[in-house]
Amino acid sequence: MTGGGKQATAIPMVLAAIASVQVGAAVATELFDELGPVGTVMLRLVFAAAILGAVWRPALRGLRDERARDVLLFAVTLAGMNTGFYLALDRIPLGIAVTLEFVGPLGVAFAATRRRLDLLWAALAAGGILLLSPGLGDDLDLLGAALALLAGAFWAGYIVLSQRIGRVFAGGEGLALAMFVAGALLLVPGVATAGRELLDLELLAFGFAVAILSSAIPYSLELEALRRLPAGVFGVMMSLEPAVAAAVGFALLDQGLDAAQLLAIVLVVVASAGALSSAPPPAEG
Repeated sequence: MTGGGKQATAIPMVLAAIASVQVGAAVATELFDELGPVGTVMLRLVFAAAILGAVWRPALRGLRDERARDVLLFAVTLAGMNTGFYLALDRIPLGIAVTLEFVGPLGVAFAATRRRLDLLWAALAAGGILLLSPGLGDDLDLLGAALALLAGAFWAGYIVLSQRIGRVFAGGEGLALAMFVAGALLLVPGVATAGRELLDLELLAFGFAVAILSSAIPYSLELEALRRLPAGVFGVMMSLEPAVAAAVGFALLDQGLDAAQLLAIVLVVVASAGALSSAPPPAEG
């Protein structure tokens, strides 16, 4: 497949991943009262690990040295990114949480850029993020904001490590292994937080749905997309996350949009489209 063809197939992958993870985040908020944010993350990662393990059946043979280190780093990144985000989501609205978290992908985009035009797209995305952040410094929960920024730092690491994992493991094997480790890392704090509520079959069903929407589907799609797109282009494309989060918040969580937020959506869409249209094709693989 040519470089242009690879980019064309990556577009729907990224868009589907974005939509899936934001709907999953909205569903996850319904579990916070019973399971707590950490318990919800743990349940999500454990279910996702089971799903991905059944699909990819990763082999432990040959998992040593650098490959084992990469899986461990990826697992820590997954656990930190998701735990920080859910703890933030428990304190601040979905659109604002995703907006602040996006500093991670935006940082990747800035670090990877090689042309002045790419800086323009990144600047447009940054402007959209600011417009999607009402209340910063006023009535916004500062701990929630800090947790969202921490999640963003892990998100940046996730983008970089996803490319590395995608190169050294076939299919989704590396992702499945990292998901197992991430779930194990959160097992004790998650069980301690959720307690006996983990025996509720209805809550388990919701947790399974969150795992499908927020982990299994988007991470698999993103892993494949990162095989086809440069990390910087992927990072700027992910500027759609705050816009989609705001739309999902409006549709599912009754979080309205004002004129500034609508303008922000336009800015991030233009930034993403511009970044993709001006990007050089990825190297043949």
